[in-house]
Amino acid sequence: MSAARIDIRREMPLLARHEGEWEGTYIYVDTDGKIIDRHRSHLSCTFPTEGEFPYLQINRYYWDDGRSEIIHFPARYADGRIWWDTERIRGWATSVPIDTESRTTMLMWVRKDMPDIYLYEMIQISADNQKRGRTWHWFRNDELYQRTIIQERRVG
Repeated sequence: MSAARIDIRREMPLLARHEGEWEGTYIYVDTDGKIIDRHRSHLSCTFPTEGEFPYLQINRYYWDDGRSEIIHFPARYADGRIWWDTERIRGWATSVPIDTESRTTMLMWVRKDMPDIYLYEMIQISADNQKRGRTWHWFRNDELYQRTIIQERRVG
């Protein structure tokens, strides 16, 4: 087991609770609440024992029209956060230290192909680690223009 894996699990116990397979639905809405996209998802959250990245998330998206997409999000660990810098995004995730029962993880990231856009995400995991609720708040030029609402359940 690598030192990076030991550090990330010890330093980010809330993130460690997300390890596994998650299925859900992503619903994108504009600021008036109108649905602009909807698709199914399967996410794998892992802590590899080898390699340069102590965290790897693989997102699989499936639309009803047959489209699909698979994206790999390897992350490094430093200063109590995981950090992404991939071809697609740059950002971080950290736990919100409310108390010992904290269930909230916050993320901030930018899409590299959308330079005037950034996102804040909140993930809330259930006490039994079987359900997650997530919301993304999309900002363009510092103005909120859409949200993504995600409900997930653990499948492995």
